[in-house]
Amino acid sequence: MSPTSPKAFPVSWDQFHRDARALAWRLAAAGPFQAIVCITRGGLVPAAIVARELDVRLIESVCVASYHDYKNQGELTVLKDIAPAIKALGDGTGRGVLVVDDLTDTGKTASIVRNMLPNAHFATIYAKPAGRPVVDTFVTEVSQDTWIYFPWDMGLAYQAPIREGSAG
Repeated sequence: MSPTSPKAFPVSWDQFHRDARALAWRLAAAGPFQAIVCITRGGLVPAAIVARELDVRLIESVCVASYHDYKNQGELTVLKDIAPAIKALGDGTGRGVLVVDDLTDTGKTASIVRNMLPNAHFATIYAKPAGRPVVDTFVTEVSQDTWIYFPWDMGLAYQAPIREGSAG
């Protein structure tokens, strides 16, 4: 869904931090985890928060590009693979590894990473219906036609009062 969608879900830094801690709370019972793999770029911030809360020190990234123009999801490209030492965990299947991302939209990105670590635990802050089956744990589900505005995508700007925007 593009950022021109009529359904917008803006997320502040405070809300994102609360949601990431809520994710960590849910994950505490699913662990312990030997390592965290964050799907960049969106998974970097929640992975840092979850790593702190669950006291996981081994953190890796996998770089998968899908939104090339911030509007439409395009062809998926793996820009950086997961380190062999992380892939070797859990008998080479990813057991004991936590994969973290900010959002599962269509589930395509998570599916690529799941093929790399089939037995890892996948967690996201937000999930849309099409991507929900690919993740094991998430905090908030939004409709497929909702565009989430993450705090790192927004800047502060003046907002006109509602009355100024109305015709009468």
